[in-house]
Amino acid sequence: MAETAGPAKPPLAATLRRIERSAGGLATSAVARMDETLPWFRALPADQRSWIMLVAQAGVRSLVEWLRSGGTVAETTQEISDEVFAAAPRALARSITLTQAVQLIKATIDVAESEVDRLAAPGEEEALLQAILRYSREIAFSAARVYARAAESRGAWDARLQAMLVDALLRGDSSDVLASRAAALGWADKPPVAVVVGRSPGGDITAVLHAVYRAARRGRLEVIGGVHGDRLVVVMGGATDPAASAGALAPSFGAGPIVVGPAVPSLDQATESARAALAGFRAAPAWPGAPNPVTADDLLPERALAGDLEARRTLRHDVYGALSRAGGGLLETLDAFFAAGGVLESAARELFVHPNTVRYRLKRVAEVTGLSPLDGRDAFALRLALTIGRLDPAS
Repeated sequence: MAETAGPAKPPLAATLRRIERSAGGLATSAVARMDETLPWFRALPADQRSWIMLVAQAGVRSLVEWLRSGGTVAETTQEISDEVFAAAPRALARSITLTQAVQLIKATIDVAESEVDRLAAPGEEEALLQAILRYSREIAFSAARVYARAAESRGAWDARLQAMLVDALLRGDSSDVLASRAAALGWADKPPVAVVVGRSPGGDITAVLHAVYRAARRGRLEVIGGVHGDRLVVVMGGATDPAASAGALAPSFGAGPIVVGPAVPSLDQATESARAALAGFRAAPAWPGAPNPVTADDLLPERALAGDLEARRTLRHDVYGALSRAGGGLLETLDAFFAAGGVLESAARELFVHPNTVRYRLKRVAEVTGLSPLDGRDAFALRLALTIGRLDPAS
């Protein structure tokens, strides 16, 4: 009858016993090596250094468990290596960068490698060294998983916080609310500030915003973004030329018009820019030939026709009102010029003046309003301004 074999001994059984007895000393030596070779480690607060000591001790215990299991089962390997970082609070991942974490792992592995001759049982030195090298790879992967999870969590939270800030901006909340939420996102409020509205390309919101941040970094812009329904709303800081800056962000938007609100000095005044950009976005389909991006001010006629009261006020006050205050027959000249279909000589006959007088007055209109009657697009805005101004002359 065959003899029943006893339970198989784990590989490196004698070495395992030696490592278990030396676990505390190994962790202490690893932390001493970190203190000696890593200047930034010495500058850490005492609580964070103690967390790292816990991680080092957990790492030695995990190495023993891994060696006992043979280091061959993938699920066991991940579970054991993840337990190393479970020994420290999640806050450690926010205090220490991934690069620094790799440096800590390297210091610990260097200490373990230097102790191989002392820790290994006779004849098991090479096997222990190879096991330590394989285990260090698993620990590095585990560190990457910890930082990836932290980054995903932080990215999702930032996306929610930015959406709340953009929502507060669109609602016109108080400057204190805007300032507190912007501060939580690290917003530096670099002037000037402008709001851009376009269609969202769809898909995961975090991915959409990441594309915006990537484009903003290339354009050296400060941005906060949020997706509201099918719209992507982006607040730009440091946009000295808002239209050009919006052009740099354009690939991050979906198909359709991209509208840029007017520049304002700071974030707490950006509600005005946001409202203009949103009104322009709603009215933009009425101008199929508009440039893209287009400024909200260039869409004043369409915005006024769509019921935007701010656009009506601007056309009434800054165009019709400016012409009324300037005098010199500018309003009458515009009426005659438009009635004559843009023919100078016919307008001059109607006004009983020389054509050069009409030319001079039309030039004055452009100087006063920034809109040239000789340009078809500007002429459309001027005619609408005259109509709005006469409908509400008291204003």
